Amino acid sequence: MVRPSFLKPTRTLCSLCVVFALLLCGCEQGPVPPVEADPDSDSDEEVRGGGGGASGGGGGGGFPVAGSSVTRRKLATDPEGQSVYEYQLTNSHGMQVSLINWGAAVIMVRVPDRNDKYENVTLSFEKVESYFEPGPYFGAICGRYSNRIAGGIFKIGETQFKLATNNDTNHLHGGIRGFNRRFWKAEKVKNDGTVGVKFHLESPDGEENYPGTLSIDVTYWLTERSELKIEYEATTDKPTVLNLTNHCYWNLGGAGSGDILGHELTLDCQHYLPVDKTLIPTGDRATVSGTPMDFLSPQPIGSRIEKVEGGYDHCYTVTGADGSLKRVAQVHDPKTGRVMEILTTEPGIQFYTGNFLDGEAKNGGFPKHGAFCLESQHFPDSPNQPDFPTTLLKPGETYHQTTVHRFSVRRARAPGEGGGGRGGKRKSSGGGGGSGRIGSLIERLDKDKDGKIGKEEASFLSRRFDSIDANSDGFIESKELDDARKRAGGSGRSKSSKKKNTTPPEKPAGKKSEKKN
Repeated sequence: MVRPSFLKPTRTLCSLCVVFALLLCGCEQGPVPPVEADPDSDSDEEVRGGGGGASGGGGGGGFPVAGSSVTRRKLATDPEGQSVYEYQLTNSHGMQVSLINWGAAVIMVRVPDRNDKYENVTLSFEKVESYFEPGPYFGAICGRYSNRIAGGIFKIGETQFKLATNNDTNHLHGGIRGFNRRFWKAEKVKNDGTVGVKFHLESPDGEENYPGTLSIDVTYWLTERSELKIEYEATTDKPTVLNLTNHCYWNLGGAGSGDILGHELTLDCQHYLPVDKTLIPTGDRATVSGTPMDFLSPQPIGSRIEKVEGGYDHCYTVTGADGSLKRVAQVHDPKTGRVMEILTTEPGIQFYTGNFLDGEAKNGGFPKHGAFCLESQHFPDSPNQPDFPTTLLKPGETYHQTTVHRFSVRRARAPGEGGGGRGGKRKSSGGGGGSGRIGSLIERLDKDKDGKIGKEEASFLSRRFDSIDANSDGFIESKELDDARKRAGGSGRSKSSKKKNTTPPEKPAGKKSEKKN
């Protein structure tokens, strides 16, 4: 085994700790550079990211992005004669995301499992023409108001607006023809090396009886941290209500692989919104403690689902929501090791367990509970609930929202190997928690609180970073740092416990309603 050159036994480790400490003192990210639009958005040519760019359209350097690209190909023609294109984003690790300009929908997210097998983990139709008809909103942008409005009625000032009731007696996801069934303009974009697609829609005054002409931009980024990042912006020329979300259905075992009842869910939410028989919030906020709604620590989705009438279809309130990006959820599939974390700026997240999937072709042929949704958004029926955060957008204001889906892999623990971390905290893909000192170091340097150090958080390590990153996933986790220290001759416990490790690092191996959510 070739010993990593950067770690000479204890002296270099101490130096490394000093450098880590220095990093804590300063190093702020630079300003975010402007987004560059593809100069020829009608071209099917490939757009590539440059090297050394930041992930997710952000600023600063760190991740190599040679190999990141976005390509386009025509799939079909919509009922109005417009061309529907697939835009495929690929990062340098091989993760792929496919989008279409009908509904600005995600139709594929392809990520590896613990054995480096890549599979699509989001539900979609086999034929793009199926998206033209009413359906379960696979991967689409929902609006003008996602989720439900009671009775399809709301007021702005003294003016009452009556919307279509397309979900029993309620309005759902923007009405008869919401944003999920609209043609969006699209352009390939890049930002400091990260590639994406920017979708634009003009929703005219009176569409689905909503007031005001609404101008919406939704940009999808595929980052070098294996994140699907979605940024939303909107403006209006009249006061209107607005609540946007993406409606991806997820199955981390692979789309069509069966149900998701064995997936382990963590929701960093202490309260949820109880609903009536038509899934309209009662106006109360209930604690999850002692109920089947409690996912503060990891729980199999199916462990208590029978105690929730109709399955889960509830909005959880994000603890400490203040408009900043916060982690709100983590899902782990024990069978494949795939992990998805969700971070959002929104105050709520709708958890839905595919209760209305029924195996029929109009619903993609997927079985009941064949996927779950975690839709970041404002609360259902907010226009009629004065105690809920407002969804009113006025002229001169800009609606902003950011949601991130971060993917990683957790390997199976070897026999006798202890787990690390508390119930709700992500375990490293290496399985163990590392020594206390190393774990503390990771925690101090982990600026985005994802349980690991990325190259942006330790960019000074340069090529040495890859020597520590034993599973080559682009992150240093506590076990990898601890293993590197052991290989260098020090376990971190005592002088008598130092032992030379000649083993090479592992190689990466609520209630019933007739309608869909």
